[in-house]
Amino acid sequence: QEAAPATITTQDIITTAKKALSPEQVTSVTQLENTVVRGDVKNQQIAINGQLAKYWGDSLNRPDIAAYYLGEEAKLENSEKKLNFAARLLISQMYAESDPAKQNWLATNVKALFEQSLQINPVNDSARIGIGACYIFGNISASPMEGILAVKAVADRDPGNLYAQMVLGKGDLKSNQLDKAIERFQFVVSKDPLNLEAIFNLAESYDRKGDKTNAINWYKKAQDMIGLPEAKKEIQDRIDALSKTDL
Repeated sequence: QEAAPATITTQDIITTAKKALSPEQVTSVTQLENTVVRGDVKNQQIAINGQLAKYWGDSLNRPDIAAYYLGEEAKLENSEKKLNFAARLLISQMYAESDPAKQNWLATNVKALFEQSLQINPVNDSARIGIGACYIFGNISASPMEGILAVKAVADRDPGNLYAQMVLGKGDLKSNQLDKAIERFQFVVSKDPLNLEAIFNLAESYDRKGDKTNAINWYKKAQDMIGLPEAKKEIQDRIDALSKTDL
C-alpha cells in the first residue's frame, strides 16, 4: 500500500499554466473563461469548453488541459464517444506523468469520465479497465489492488482482451513481477505483433530482469518501428550500454 499523495485542483493546474503564458495569451484564456452565458446555458457552456480545449491544445501546447476541457464538454453532452475519447487522452498523460499529485488529478478526471460513460453503456469493458488503471497507476487510492482486481475480472472473463492484458502487464512491471509482466506482454505481441507499447514494455521488462540478450532483441524491434531519429538514438544508446557488458 502507498500513502495518498498531496492533491492538486484543476484551478491549481490552470493557474500554474497561466504563469508561463504571455499577457496576450492570458487575456484570451480569461476572456473565454469569463464568457457570459444567457438563455441556453448548457449549449453555450459546451461551446465554451470546446473553444478552451482547442485554444489550450492548438495554441498553448497543453494537451492535458485541452483534454480536461474536452472532458467537460463531453460531460455536458453526455456523449459516450466523446467521454471515452477525452478519458483516453487524459489516461495517456497519466501514464507519462511522474508527479504523484498530477497523476492523481489526471486519474480523478479519467475515472469520472469513464464512470459517466458506463452509465450510458454498462457493458463497456474498456471503460472498466480504464478505471482499474486509475487505481493502479493514478494514486487515487492507497490500495491499488482494487484496480488490479477490476481489470483481472475482465481478463478472466475475456482472456483475449489485449487492453486488459496490457494494463495488468504494466501493473506487474510496476510491482517488479517481471516474469508475469513478460508473459502478458508476450501474449499481446503474439496477437498484435505491431504493438509498439507492448514491445517497449517487453524490452524494459527483460532489461530490468538483467536478461540483456532479450532486452537488446526487443529494443531493436522497437527501434525498427520508430521513425523519429531522436528516439532511435536514445534506444541505440541503451542497446550500446547493454552491449558493453558480457551477455
